[in-house]
Amino acid sequence: MSHLRQIMLEELRRRNYAESTIHIYIHTVEHFSRHFHRSPDQLGPEQIRQYQAALFTRWKLAPNTVTQRLAALRFFYVQVLKRGWSVAETPYPKKILHLPQVLSQDEVARLIDAAEFPFHRILLMTLYATGARRAEVAHLKISDIDSQRMVIHIRGGKGRKDRDVMLSPKLLDALRVYWRGLRRKPTDWLFPGNRWHTASHPVSTKVLWIACQQAAERAGLEHKRIHPHTLRHCFATHLLEAGADLRTIQMLLGHRDLEETTIYLHLSRRHLSAIDSPLDALPIRGEGEPTQSA
Repeated sequence: MSHLRQIMLEELRRRNYAESTIHIYIHTVEHFSRHFHRSPDQLGPEQIRQYQAALFTRWKLAPNTVTQRLAALRFFYVQVLKRGWSVAETPYPKKILHLPQVLSQDEVARLIDAAEFPFHRILLMTLYATGARRAEVAHLKISDIDSQRMVIHIRGGKGRKDRDVMLSPKLLDALRVYWRGLRRKPTDWLFPGNRWHTASHPVSTKVLWIACQQAAERAGLEHKRIHPHTLRHCFATHLLEAGADLRTIQMLLGHRDLEETTIYLHLSRRHLSAIDSPLDALPIRGEGEPTQSA
């Protein structure tokens, strides 16, 4: 499907889709084609229906992932092949809302202190101090650290949106220590790639993932299934517990819709403990208390 692949790439780039989305969309159509051993332009609604079912039954994908795969196929059929697409015949699955894993502040401190290497430690500190996504942290540039205004510029985040987040004084001190320890000072990327952090490209997001996994194991937190996004959830939840309002947290996280941010109300101890359970208002006897006679 090389010719069709080229057309799809052009259509995606004409619409300024993110590279990560382009990769997923192209991969989905190629996977769809390989599954039926036919070119995708020779496949139709019946094959799409079978493929959607197989995404759940054979590959055990989550509903949100299946929705993304269907969006890729819809883009291919509508924008590349110029065919119709029936929502009735290809319904998107119902979304499932899972509450994210959140660590206490003591656990976050244990995680950071358990980092095996100084480079891993500064990555974990930056993830937690900014609430940035792992790709956003990996692609930070030296010029993004504004110590005069005490802000960090997050550029080209999800949805191609820039935003500013606070620069913690503690993080600034740690970044300066990290900088002094570099064998060769970078000129562009804050966290350069390769073993000695001297590459002309940024560190890969896999390194941030490994940093979380190894630190969690060393801290005895491996059962928590910690990954870089966990620290983003911790950042938002701890801010909410400290009294920050949802609108401010929305802006710091770069959420498009405030509804995305309200999930942290379910995680904040401050909000969960703000009211009493109705059980506490019931005039029932305590455990072990004698029953009153009539």
